Formats: sequence, C-alpha cells, structure tokens
Amino acid sequence: MVDSARRDVSLCDNRDVKDDGLTPREVADELGVTVRTVQRWIADGRLPAARVGSRVRVSRSSLASVTDRPTAASPSTTTSLLVANRGEIAVRIARTARRMGIRVIGLHAADERPPDGADESHKIDSYLDGEELLAVARRSGVTAVHPGYGFLAESPAFAAAVADAGLSWVGPPADVIAAMGDKAAARRHASAHGLPTVPGYDGHAQDDATLASEAERIGYPVLVKPTAGGGGKGMRIVLDASAMAEALAAARREAHRSFADDRLILERYLHGARHVEVQVLFDAHGNGVHLGERDCSAQRRNQKIVEEAPAPSVTPELRARMGEAAVSMASAAAYVSAGTVEMLLTDGGDFFFLEMNTRLQVEHAVTEAVTGRDLVEDQLRVAAGATLADLGMSAPPPIRGHAIEARLYAEDPDSGFLPATGRLARIRWPRGVRVDAGLREGDEVGERYDPMLAKLIAHGSTRREALDRLRRALAETVVLGVRTNLQFLRWLTAEPPMRDGEMRTETIAGLELPTPPAATDAHWLAAATLMAPETRDPWSDGWRLNAPPVRSLRLGNEDRSVRLMPPAMVLPEAVRVGDAVHVDVEGQSLEFAMTPPPTVEEAVRHAAAARGEGAAVLTAPMPGRVIAVRVAEGASVVAHEVVVVIEAMKMEHAVVAPMDGTLTRLAVREGAQVQRGDVLAELASLS
Repeated sequence: MVDSARRDVSLCDNRDVKDDGLTPREVADELGVTVRTVQRWIADGRLPAARVGSRVRVSRSSLASVTDRPTAASPSTTTSLLVANRGEIAVRIARTARRMGIRVIGLHAADERPPDGADESHKIDSYLDGEELLAVARRSGVTAVHPGYGFLAESPAFAAAVADAGLSWVGPPADVIAAMGDKAAARRHASAHGLPTVPGYDGHAQDDATLASEAERIGYPVLVKPTAGGGGKGMRIVLDASAMAEALAAARREAHRSFADDRLILERYLHGARHVEVQVLFDAHGNGVHLGERDCSAQRRNQKIVEEAPAPSVTPELRARMGEAAVSMASAAAYVSAGTVEMLLTDGGDFFFLEMNTRLQVEHAVTEAVTGRDLVEDQLRVAAGATLADLGMSAPPPIRGHAIEARLYAEDPDSGFLPATGRLARIRWPRGVRVDAGLREGDEVGERYDPMLAKLIAHGSTRREALDRLRRALAETVVLGVRTNLQFLRWLTAEPPMRDGEMRTETIAGLELPTPPAATDAHWLAAATLMAPETRDPWSDGWRLNAPPVRSLRLGNEDRSVRLMPPAMVLPEAVRVGDAVHVDVEGQSLEFAMTPPPTVEEAVRHAAAARGEGAAVLTAPMPGRVIAVRVAEGASVVAHEVVVVIEAMKMEHAVVAPMDGTLTRLAVREGAQVQRGDVLAELASLS
C-alpha cells in the first residue's frame, strides 16, 4: 500500500484544518473509495490536505474538490451482466456468471449467431462502439459490464462511461487503465516503484531523428513498440540502424490502425530471455495478492501460442520476489480487479518490467488450473464490493501441479502464419482437457476479428504429465474447413525446447519449421469418394467400361486422376462443402476440388513454360485489403522487391517479386478487397 507520509506531496497550510479533520481512511469511507485513491488524490494535489502533528488530515470542506468526480457503482450483488465481447471469452464469462445465478446479456454482429450461454443477445454494429454497447446495457437493465479482453477492455473512456451510467465496471478504475495502458507512463511508474525496466526510451519526442538517436544510445538490437495497446501488434525487432526508418514507419501505421495512437517506445531486445508474467488480484479496499506466474515464452511474431503455469524456470524464492514486486507496483497504481504484470526473466534470475495488462488475460486458464480459482468469479465478486478476505484470499494460494495451454488459431503456418478464413465444416474437440471455444460447426471465420478459435488447457500433477495430456488432446482434435495451426502445435509440443521447458521468446523463430503435410493416396481417395457428381449421368462420374470410375481432382497446383476403388486402408476424416472436400492431413485441413477445364490463360502459361520463358503470377496469400501498390504496370522489379501490401486483421503482409522482371499486369489497386488466391499481378522475366 502507498504510504502517503513518505510521499513528497504538497500539503496545504494546517490553519484551515481543525483537530476534527478527516483521516484518509475516514475520507475513503465517506466517499466510498479506497484509501489508496484518497492518497493518490492528495499526492497529485486534487485533494487539499494538511499535516497535523505526524498525521495527514483533510477538511470536510475540501471534499468538494473531488466529490464531483464520478465514482463506479458498487452494488452489493450483481444480478445481470452485459458481456461486452465475443468468441470464446464471451462464452467463458457467461459460463461462470450463469453458475453464480447472474442473468447474462450477450452481443452479436449481424453476421454472427448469439453467443452460447447468454440468456439473451442483442445485435450490434460494432464491438468498438461504446455508446452502442451502453445503449444495450440500459435497454436490457443490466447492473454490471464485463469487457473480457480486446475491443474496449482497456479503454479508459468506456470504463468511465460505464461508471457514469451507474453500472459496475468489472475491472480496474478508468484512471488506472489509462495510467497502465500507456506503456511509456507504465515504464516510468514501474521504475519509480522499484521494478527494474529494460533499458529503453519512453520520452515524448517522437520524430525519427530522436528515436534513431535513442536507439543508438540503447544499443541494437532494439524493440520498437506502440505506446498503446497490446497483443504484439505493431512491434518490430530492429537489428541495425539501416532498418530503423522502415521499422518506425511500419510500427506507426499498425499502431494507428490498431489503437488510433501512433506513439512509440524503444527497448533493448534481450536475447535469450523468457517472458514470465505474474497474475495479481486486488479488491477495492486496498488489498492485493499474487496468484503465481505463467511462462509465455512460446511466441511467434510476438504473439503467444503456448502458455504454462508455473514457469519451469521460476523457483519458490524467485516466485515470491517477482510476486512481491508485481503486487507492490499494482498497489501503488491503486489497482482493482484481476490484472497481469508482464516481465522478461534472464537465466541469472534478473527480471524486468514490460507492461501491465489491466484486464483478464487469454492465458488466465492455466492459473485457474493450478490455483483452483475461478478468476471471472473473483472479478465479479470484487466488482460487487467483496474483499479478498471474503474470497478466502488472504495470502497467495498454493500451486498445485502444472497446466499448459495451446491456442488454436485460424491461420496457415505454411504461408507465414497468415490469418485464414472459411466455414468450419467439422469440429471434434478432445476429451480429458478443458476446451474454451466460442465457435460451432457451420460458423464462419472471417477476417474482421482475431483468428483465435479455441484454447486447449491440460492439467497434470507434473509438467510432463500436463504436456503429455496436451499432446494427446491435440492429436484427437479435428478442425476442417479452415486452415489452422493444429499441425504446428502438434509439432511444437514435441520439440526438445518445449519438452525440456527451455523455450525463449525467440526460440520458435530459430527452429526449422516442419514441412507442410503431404497428401497421400488415402487422402486423395477420401476426397474422390466424397466428390459425387450432382447429376445422375454415369458418364459424368468418370465411368469407364470394365474399369473403376476415375475422378480428376486438384489440390493446390497438383492435378491427379483418382480411381474409385474400395480402400485397402482406413480413410482419413473428410467432409464435403459445396464443390470442395476438406480432408484432415496430419492436423491440417486441405481443400480438394474437381479439376476445372483448362483455360486460354493456363494454356499460354504452360506454353511459355515449355519454351523456357520465365513468368510468375502473384496471388493474395490471405483475404484482406490492399493498402499499398508499390510498382506500376510496365515497371521493372528486382527479386524480393515489394509489389503489393495487404492488410488483414490490422496486420500488414508484403507480397514480393520472386525474381527480376517486368510487371506485365497489375490486377488490383489500393483499397481493393481480395480473397486468398486472387491474382494481384503478373511478372515476366527480363531474360
């Protein structure tokens, strides 16, 4: 707890404060806020105070300076809850709320179905429109709002608007969200309260010259990070000065699109560090506790993939030190509800503050598994005024066993983990592990939202047991219709660094990724078997006299004629959707189609290839919007030169020329929407 007697605060003259002046505790009780909030008001001058002897006193007349500030509602119970989110987190929050007897109001967009577990759901235009969400809250008569994570979960304006509406906000106060959501301010706050920070730059000057100069001072490699937001969006690792300008420009663009804030900070990139975060929980009465740590080092493109608790590298003594530091920093910020203090941990046991997430984390489930807590229930009870003592949380809970979580994403590892879209034609979840999912068979996975489909959480008495259970669960999982990282997760959880608990933030980038799964005869036969023609004409079914029928199929760029013979082996899982068949190939959903008749364009390309003429067709690797066209039709390009830049899910992907040549055709313009496989441009070799 912050001790105001030790703070260098400006106190008013004590002649206006009589002996019956109020103590900070009495002010807190009268105004219905925490003592820490009162101490913060005194420290920053918003609440005049005086020192009477060794004690701080506040005159009753001074309360007018802060009583016009809105305070969050704190009902004794929560009877109805608006879940201001979608997907798996909305379903997960609803599950706990309903168990607690709370009426759940959900949200859904026009192209979505209502979320599972909601008692009623309202159609909205945008999850980012706070006014629209508050209108739903008022219309449905809820008493509280839970923001989940993402969207408006870390919006101070939305949190304040909820409080102004007289509703209970399930999270920290708006001013705390603002203070901790600004990474530059949070770095300064951490440093001021004894939590070491990575050497870096968090100043106000944002011009390229200043940032380049600061990068030289810090020393390369440097990590460029947006000041706002999270989830790894906009982050860039810069190895040397030559790449700095482009990294700054790209980081600003992505930060502006994602967070409407293009300010940046710089940090030295710590090679070989682990990403370890501490879960904290605070009530609104000044009490806080940590619930152990999680290791989130398994990342690609700064996005977490596999998380576990406890961290394999953290000893009980180190856990106590990190936990104490996290609680102390959060306490100084007057934190309330569940939150996470993220750190980098070196092999020498030194830890450095990264950022604080003022919300529930995606990976909170592993902490729940090893502590036996329900963090959503804890959040709801704290928001209703409960103390940690009411929750039975007077001390950090004991850690029981080990838990590991894998995130299942709609993305294509074979195309640089680009987001994937499509309709979920078949889903089979495993048994024996916790599965947090918000999708069902038949749901459409679009490009508007985060591509995470589900989380698989395994718990065991030991780390090995938990990891083995997770691997079995991944082996049993089937998702068809959309490409996913399932096959990649199966591979990753068997790799030595993961098996041995030696993952670092850059480990995955240094591993040789598995080759794409290859379709065998059994996969082709499974597709051909399901590819029954719509017509009853036997000639259309590849019928041949005195021979098995043959069907011509295409998979990617490969065409094959498949004889329909009784299989001598068990066929893999497959499902037909329209004119395509999706087949499970080692955990990846591959799409087979009937071979189309040849076109004039294909014939020309084949003829050019036969004559040895070089040509290339650039296609969209993912659905998205063209945000830049860097080369004009007829211009010359060199190998690896960027031709088109596509944005999907607020991430950029550059499509480059595979060779030196001339851009003979440009098929798109800036602002165009493209689908995976659409032609962007065509090149002809210079030779």
